[in-house]
Amino acid sequence: MSIYKPQDDMKSRREQMVKRDIAGRGVTDRRVLEAMRFVPRERFMPARDERRAYDDSPVPIGHGQTISQPYIVAMMTELCELDAESSVLEIGTGCGYQTAILSLIAERVVTIERIAELSHRARRVLESIGVKNTTFVVGDGYKGYPADAPYDAIVLTAAPPSVPDDLLSQLAPDGVLVAPVGANEQRLVTVRRSYGRFETRFVCNVSFVPMVPGKDEPS
Repeated sequence: MSIYKPQDDMKSRREQMVKRDIAGRGVTDRRVLEAMRFVPRERFMPARDERRAYDDSPVPIGHGQTISQPYIVAMMTELCELDAESSVLEIGTGCGYQTAILSLIAERVVTIERIAELSHRARRVLESIGVKNTTFVVGDGYKGYPADAPYDAIVLTAAPPSVPDDLLSQLAPDGVLVAPVGANEQRLVTVRRSYGRFETRFVCNVSFVPMVPGKDEPS
């Protein structure tokens, strides 16, 4: 599927990262582990920080944003309960690393980013590793992307004060939203749409950049 050919040293470090920080911390979904083994995290980072690509920590990528730590990316992806027919909405493309992981598991991904430069850069990197099932949108993540709704999963990579109603309305029946929520103290939660109700479950405490409204009209 992909034209990407990993360098042997990076591939070895990636394997060690998955064994130590992903599987070693309880992620068991085979599809998530395979995606984490494949995606070259170094390609999504500033060149000066490539040496940190397989540390289990976030790294600044510019514009006040970060690439999330690998364990958090894997855990949030597993919480989405994806399969090969899933449709996913991601709020906060950032560098595109989480996007790439989602795209290798789901049938299609729509990803929204308010900062055009980040969106365009992420698109180029994903295209370079062979990803073709992702739609990139520059716009306001608070409004989601109703044109392609409903979604089986919605993932937020930035923290709103509370889950936006517009996003909940775009969840498919039995769909799952995974999001960090809160201002000073953030909680990672899942919200499942079930029989017309929304059931919220606390997962763990986290620390993400705040979610900021973007452009009024997606493009």
